[in-house]
Amino acid sequence: MLAIVVCVDVFPDGNQVLGGAPFNLAWHLQAFAQHPCFISRVGDDGPGETVRSAMFNWGMETRFLQTDPDRPTGRVEVQFERGEPHYDIVADCAYDFIAAQGLEDVTCRILCHGSLAIRNKVSRETLNRLKTAQPDKVFLDVNLRAPWWERERVLALIDAAHWVKMNDHELKLLFDGTGTLEAMAQDFRAVHELEVLVVTCAEEGAIAVRAGGPPIHIAPSRKIHVVDTVGAGDAFSAVLVLGLAKGWPMALTMERAQSFASLLVERQGATVQEIGFYQPLIEAWQ
Repeated sequence: MLAIVVCVDVFPDGNQVLGGAPFNLAWHLQAFAQHPCFISRVGDDGPGETVRSAMFNWGMETRFLQTDPDRPTGRVEVQFERGEPHYDIVADCAYDFIAAQGLEDVTCRILCHGSLAIRNKVSRETLNRLKTAQPDKVFLDVNLRAPWWERERVLALIDAAHWVKMNDHELKLLFDGTGTLEAMAQDFRAVHELEVLVVTCAEEGAIAVRAGGPPIHIAPSRKIHVVDTVGAGDAFSAVLVLGLAKGWPMALTMERAQSFASLLVERQGATVQEIGFYQPLIEAWQ
């Protein structure tokens, strides 16, 4: 497994939490004993050292966490409007300049990345080089954050992926189709020849459409006390990748992804630094 971006999420109350969609995903996969190979870049600064120390203490591989001598560790300002998070992703930070040097021999069975990985030419070229190693599966987590995306470039990423996850708003931005959400998802998957497309719909759950199988709908199975929705999609993605890696049936993967995301939104922040949070799921999923 491989991911691209890491940053510090800064909340309105001043609280700072390690974040970045691929980092969140890798963090959860480490808790689920998948030992992801995490590739990113931090600054030679306090937040960068915090990231490195947190990864080390969590048991994550830090060999491919690059240090940028000139640019700061990534920073995202999180604001909430009607309970929904909005992000100001600061430009020209270390994660925009992930270098290909030193990654020549990196191979992976499942390559995971987000669409924000291509907003800067340097990191974009590094991602393209990693894809030349021809991973078995490419998992793309679409994150359309204005002004940091271009429709044609994102669609090109989708065409190069096997599994794609996005939310319902992103599907409507990327696809001109009509009809129900399920019909649009089915058509989008077919147009881009994806194995699996997962579309999340906030509190309404998610739908998975796939080649050679019926759509799968999933919704929260209990009343959720929502504290913070930041990172909910990343938690969902982490279990999708876990299910892909373990060969779980799609319906089971979706059910477990929804359960984990529901647990996470009852806490602040996109990562949890207590393994006890994960332990009941680990035991149940054995």
